[in-house]
Amino acid sequence: MIFTSRRNEQPGDGYAETADRMFELAWEQPGFLGFDTARSDGLGITVCYWDSEAHIAAWKAQAEHLEAQREGQARWYDSYDLRIAHVERAYGSTRES
Repeated sequence: MIFTSRRNEQPGDGYAETADRMFELAWEQPGFLGFDTARSDGLGITVCYWDSEAHIAAWKAQAEHLEAQREGQARWYDSYDLRIAHVERAYGSTRES
């Protein structure tokens, strides 16, 4: 699941606390495998890894997450896009120091 957002960047609006809580809550959900996230100049990209579409649907419908979605649409995001994607293969390399 890839969530791309454009924030309105209003300091002290509760966004950071809610985002932290959503990551904490996601770890408690069945099927959650982890995430990568980056933010710069109001643009954020978060990739969440799940073991199935059924678990993604359950996360979307989770009560506390639903409230955060409502707040995001009403207050925090100027725009957002959500993409559901399947990773066929992943690999990488880390340079040793």
